Amino acid sequence: MQSNTVERKQDESNWHSRPSVSSDEHTRDDLEDSRHLIGFLRRTTQLLSRYGIETHGIAPVPAEERLETRWYQLFFVWFSSCTNILAFSTGTAGPAFFSLGVRDSTTIIVIVDLVCCLLPAFFAVFGPKLGMRAMVQARFSWGYFGAIIPAVLNIFSLEGFLVLNCIIGGQTIASLSSHLDDTLGIVIIGIISLVVTFCGYRVIHWFESVAWIPNVIAFITMLAVAYPQLRENLSVPASPATPANVISFASFVASNIIGWCPMIPDYGVYHSPDASSARIFIYTYLGFFVSNVTSQALGAAFAAAAPSVPAWNAGFDDSSSAGGLLHSILLPTGAFGKIVTALVALSMSSACAPTMYTFSNSFMAIATWFAAVPRWVYVLISEGILIPVAIIGAKKFYATFVDILNIVGYWSSGFSAIILIEHVLFRRASFSEDRYPITTWASYTLLPSGIPAVVAFVCACGALVPFMSQAWYVGPVARQGSGDVGIFVGFVVGTIVYAFARGFEKMWYKKISKPDAY
Repeated sequence: MQSNTVERKQDESNWHSRPSVSSDEHTRDDLEDSRHLIGFLRRTTQLLSRYGIETHGIAPVPAEERLETRWYQLFFVWFSSCTNILAFSTGTAGPAFFSLGVRDSTTIIVIVDLVCCLLPAFFAVFGPKLGMRAMVQARFSWGYFGAIIPAVLNIFSLEGFLVLNCIIGGQTIASLSSHLDDTLGIVIIGIISLVVTFCGYRVIHWFESVAWIPNVIAFITMLAVAYPQLRENLSVPASPATPANVISFASFVASNIIGWCPMIPDYGVYHSPDASSARIFIYTYLGFFVSNVTSQALGAAFAAAAPSVPAWNAGFDDSSSAGGLLHSILLPTGAFGKIVTALVALSMSSACAPTMYTFSNSFMAIATWFAAVPRWVYVLISEGILIPVAIIGAKKFYATFVDILNIVGYWSSGFSAIILIEHVLFRRASFSEDRYPITTWASYTLLPSGIPAVVAFVCACGALVPFMSQAWYVGPVARQGSGDVGIFVGFVVGTIVYAFARGFEKMWYKKISKPDAY
């Protein structure tokens, strides 16, 4: 009896330890499905490559493949991206959201843009010189694992920018007729952006070289049509500007510029490194400064004048539709104005395409297995998120606009400070192989630890919280009437902490005779 019991228990034990036939079948099915999926992605990517679609991942572009010498593209890619209703809307926020007059708004715009456009111009040099995408280059200060933080933040930020762009374009389309709504415009702009981004780097640069034309035509026409009203509004006394509103609007404008920094290098990786750093810097600086100052100043001027012009105010829809304001200004030009308004709305894709492109690059930079998925897959994912979120977000435009831009500015300021200090202080502002050994880009053992960058970033984020002023949170310092200076505090704290932390790390490595990872 005991023997039978033991045998029975042994049989049960053997049965449980024996691999299940059903389990084996499921495992084989899963492996087979994975192989089919990988094979499908590979075949699709090869097919797309034959038709000229960019299929290069995030690996640094070798110097021998960086052959593009049309340097003017580095001007137009940013001039087109910023000469549109998004920058126009940034200017309208001065009078509409921060209760500033046209003179105060314009003065703030010029001063802030003069200074802040230096940062994206600085970042632009990395693309041609190193051939690395922004989130890959970040590993040389943040480390392999630390760079996951800005990559993830960039993904959310860029998708937020895409949503804003489509909302503005959708509102502009809707303003053309009472039979149209935001949703139609959002879908159309989303599809155009998808097509341009799907094709890749070279098509984006071609598109950006012409996308600015309807916007410039629209702005010139608006000035010609509305000059009498704008001139008359200059003599209308404005309410005194409070320090809090002045500082908050300056922070808002700065966020709009600094938010581009984590994506700038992506649009120079195929351009030749033979150009001087100064040439690349100047092209990019002018592209940003000329477009932003012009568009933002026009936005501020028309928004300030709108309350005194009933037709404009109706189009502005209680300061919630920049597209409606633009269309109402162009109404006297008849059919021409409608055509120009439609083209301006569709040209919002000039801001969407680069944003969607870097969204895919940032996703691939998170980890090795993300990089194994082709870029075009992430473009489709971005499109799938963009349209429904933009349709919902369109209902509360200005609240969404201000919140997203400021949040992007908060983290981008700390990120930019770290990259800047690493390059200037610890890489001696050199792009040589000694300073940037590009072959180590995917090696977590040969890259820096990233600890100083993470510490500096956490300190910067912690320091800026008391200075924040948002609809959903106002810090204790901001409540005292300082306005929102969080973005500036984050940059300063990030700069100081990273300089000390990275310097200490290098001294420590030297003291313990450990080779410093670069």
